[in-house]
Amino acid sequence: MKRRHFLTLAAAGATGSLVSPSPWTRLNAATTMQQITAGKTRLNIAGTGQPDTDLWLYNQSCPGPMLRYRKGDMLRAEVRNNLDVATTIHWHGIRNLNEMDGVANLTQAPIEPGETFAYEFPLNDSGTYWYHAHNMGWEQVARGLYGPLIIDDDQDPDVDHDICLMVDDWRLDNDGQIDQASLGGLHDWSHGGRLGNWLTVNGKSAPEFRVKDKARIRLRLISAANARIMTFQLTNASATLIALDGAFCQPEQVTKIILAPAQRADVILDIDRGSIDIAEISTGEPYPAATLLVDPALGSSSLSKTPINTPKPAALPSLRQLRRIPIHMQGGAMGNLQKATFEGAELSLRELAQKHKKLWAFNGQIGDYSTLFAEIDQNNLVSLDVYNDTAWRHAMHLHGHHFWVMSDDPTLALPAGQRDTWLMQPQERISLVFKADNPGLWLFHCHMLEHAASGMGAVLSID
Repeated sequence: MKRRHFLTLAAAGATGSLVSPSPWTRLNAATTMQQITAGKTRLNIAGTGQPDTDLWLYNQSCPGPMLRYRKGDMLRAEVRNNLDVATTIHWHGIRNLNEMDGVANLTQAPIEPGETFAYEFPLNDSGTYWYHAHNMGWEQVARGLYGPLIIDDDQDPDVDHDICLMVDDWRLDNDGQIDQASLGGLHDWSHGGRLGNWLTVNGKSAPEFRVKDKARIRLRLISAANARIMTFQLTNASATLIALDGAFCQPEQVTKIILAPAQRADVILDIDRGSIDIAEISTGEPYPAATLLVDPALGSSSLSKTPINTPKPAALPSLRQLRRIPIHMQGGAMGNLQKATFEGAELSLRELAQKHKKLWAFNGQIGDYSTLFAEIDQNNLVSLDVYNDTAWRHAMHLHGHHFWVMSDDPTLALPAGQRDTWLMQPQERISLVFKADNPGLWLFHCHMLEHAASGMGAVLSID
């Protein structure tokens, strides 16, 4: 099935069925050991009348089971690997214990086929997070190994419905299967990453969610895409952005939400003009993503629509004692990287690409999980001064910490609060400032997963 056929099918299937606001299994007991199994599954993600797709999923669901806790709980999960390849789980955005961060061959040994690994760590921050495979993530995430992680807080605003939308773009072949021939393709790795041709929300094509009339809704959007930068248009809605990457931000009225891979956004919607359509518009052509459908059978909301009050974003500390770490990003197609150091040897870009599938560098060095980029004393205030000297956008993610975003460019709209993933534009210079208060070996990498696999990553050691 070609992309145009997929798009047509999605539009036709938009009214095919109604699903509840919690469309996947919800695991909710904070004191018990959750059982999560990574395995092969056949599931329909292409819509009614289309073939099932061979996927790799957690607990045979797409997305994986929703893990929902309260701030201060302990997350305890035993992960069994029923795949034929090794895997791990990274808990994205969580300021985690280093040994629980889930980076294969850095913070833990990979979970081999048939083995289990128990994760256990405290949840000290509320908000919208997610979990995903972190061994050969460019393939394992593309095949479906991810799920939502929600941490509630007493300060959360009152709503009638709390709806999580986990969005993904899949690259499917003419038979509705994962396009395996494109996995690992150098063209994608050297350009914008592996883009899909089929959009799902919570594993479905353009699902509808029943809501009360006049409802107040918390909508949590999570991008599980490998590389696509998505833009969501909200129509017929009064929407207030309240959180980014799990952290409360300054409330802001919005009609569009841009999500780079791994980013999250929380908005409060007031249903005051009927049902709400959500479209993905990054290609310039509106594409149905989801609908919030007013259902008279659910009645009408009795919540008072008072102005939204959320905690203030974390304040930026004094910058008087700031350690600066310059990071010069180079590589990729139409780039200026001629050579770089890899495994102790300086090689030409041609040799790096053809023999090692390495295409990107930090400060002239090809990065991987063994590349120790900087040693930092605990509790130092650190600025990663990043220069994106490439022709491509990059979603830069720091493990184990949240950061403030700073720039000397007065035209940039910067967030007031903290982030864990930041989308950098070509030729942009940004400072990512964080307090190094979480000891361990932490990865800093591009979350265009093909870019990370081909050199755009390094390790920060905090001791």
